[in-house]
Amino acid sequence: MIVGVPDETATDETRVALTPPVAEKLVERDVEVCVASGAGEGSDWADDDYRDVGCDVIDDREAVFERADVICQVRGLAANEGEPMDPYYEGQIVVGTLGPFDLADESYDALADRRVSAFALELMPRISRAQSMDVLSSMASIGGYKATLVAAEQLPKLFPLEMTAAGTVRPAEVFVIGAGVAGLKAIATAERLGASVRGYDIRLEVKQEVESLGADFVELDLETEGSGDDEGYAVEMGEEFYEQQRKELGRVVPESDVVITTAAIPGAPAPELVSAEMIEGMDDGSVIVDLSAPTGGNCEPTVAGETVEHEGVTVFGPTNLPATVAHTASQLFANNLYNFLDHLLDEGELDLDTDDEIVDSTLLTHDGRIRRPHEDGGEEPADDETDDGDAEPAEGEADA
Repeated sequence: MIVGVPDETATDETRVALTPPVAEKLVERDVEVCVASGAGEGSDWADDDYRDVGCDVIDDREAVFERADVICQVRGLAANEGEPMDPYYEGQIVVGTLGPFDLADESYDALADRRVSAFALELMPRISRAQSMDVLSSMASIGGYKATLVAAEQLPKLFPLEMTAAGTVRPAEVFVIGAGVAGLKAIATAERLGASVRGYDIRLEVKQEVESLGADFVELDLETEGSGDDEGYAVEMGEEFYEQQRKELGRVVPESDVVITTAAIPGAPAPELVSAEMIEGMDDGSVIVDLSAPTGGNCEPTVAGETVEHEGVTVFGPTNLPATVAHTASQLFANNLYNFLDHLLDEGELDLDTDDEIVDSTLLTHDGRIRRPHEDGGEEPADDETDDGDAEPAEGEADA
């Protein structure tokens, strides 16, 4: 089996799917690894680093696709927004973040026509044996950490309490909205920097996690039953709920020097939680970092990929903070990806068993079929099957 690592084509992407230490583990298992020249430069891995561990470095990017049985990418398909589909060939396996919620029907059709098996790692189920493969959690942790540093650098105040001969410096007030992986990391980082930190989430069950990090949990007078799904993700609530939530948040946001928002719903626009009116109540020089900017943002003035100023408050709308910590982010991503491949490897080949929950949850297309595991309706029939009900169900289809 040959694993290929092309260089990433998105302009803001500096990560690489496999680092040399992780590639070496594959080589030691008699898996060939070919890497596009320069693929690791953005994350401080030179071509010679790959050669030293037994990888074949190829100058021509397209040659990686032609040669490899398995393509490993940080961002492919819809996750590589604005770029044409890469030249996947017949029967190839693709593993990476692929943007399944935004993938167009034409892309699904093209993958099925080429009989590509496409694994979207964003759809990794939240079960204990898949934790080591969870790229979303790994990247969200880095995003939460970096969001706090961005805010600390921009804020014209110190984060920690300082008792000095010149007087007492009060700690910065940091408010984190959303207590998932990114939010909890932002809370932990702000606490380490000495700020006075508060956290909020519509899921009251995370209160203990927030408080265990030393922050105060903000409880709003809201009915939150049904706000989380079985996997721990927040679910979309009605507009009446969000309107009441904004009223409640309106008394907390203006008291804050820094607001970091992380509230996101898989496959849906981010809920707008912080209004322009709330921001106008904040002191001049205050900072907002909106980590939900890629899906519309939690703050009314947020512009994805831009930094704007609203009534003296700086609002950051970053879209790829993990890429600003590329070396560490690549290490974590590569480890997640290796653990996924290790789960599938059987005597040097990948065993795509759709009865396995990890495979079933992440496999978008396979053997000419469009599966869409993240959508209601399940697997679509292959083009060569009739609609008269006589066709035999595909593997796993009967159970669905």
